[in-house]
Amino acid sequence: MTGTGPLPGGTAGDVPGAAGAEPYRPLPDLRSLHAAIHGDWVVHGRRLQEPAFLAMATFRFGQWAISRQHRWSRAIAGKTYGLLNVFVAGWTRVFIPPQTRIGREFHIVHCEGSISIHPAAVIGERFGVMHNVTIGTNMGPGAPVIGNDVFVGVNSCVLGAIRIGDRVRIGANTAVTTDVPDDCIAVGSPARIMPRLGPLSRGS
Repeated sequence: MTGTGPLPGGTAGDVPGAAGAEPYRPLPDLRSLHAAIHGDWVVHGRRLQEPAFLAMATFRFGQWAISRQHRWSRAIAGKTYGLLNVFVAGWTRVFIPPQTRIGREFHIVHCEGSISIHPAAVIGERFGVMHNVTIGTNMGPGAPVIGNDVFVGVNSCVLGAIRIGDRVRIGANTAVTTDVPDDCIAVGSPARIMPRLGPLSRGS
């Protein structure tokens, strides 16, 4: 991940599925689960009934479930998460497996269509995503590694073992299958990469 330091929830060498990697335990206790859910609640407008918040709260519970140290506890929590996710994912159409590594302030801007993220994807902090977006593989192994302060527009795909840098904007209806450097804009299908014309600011 370009310029982002350690991966969310692990160390710089903890690539999901890598041989010898430590088990991924992103939320090891109830305190960390509460903090993560509270953060998602703040990001999504402090509304309990917001579908995006409910999708993220379910995802965080799944992360807590896979973080259980004991097999029986992990099994019970995992089955509870699985049952809950059947209803929540079916309603919100947000599909984010708990193995996905996501940084702080993950923001589902419009929860009005499908969002699908591969479990091997790694996403940095302050990531914004619109509806009808897929982040996953591209006819082979490997999923995207995405930096900080990235926004993905509606009806877009980010596919394959690629790296998306910091402060990148991916426009609507864009298909990204190649690396995108820091401070760039990707538009079109296939994506054309263009440098940003000004500094990053909120809403840009």
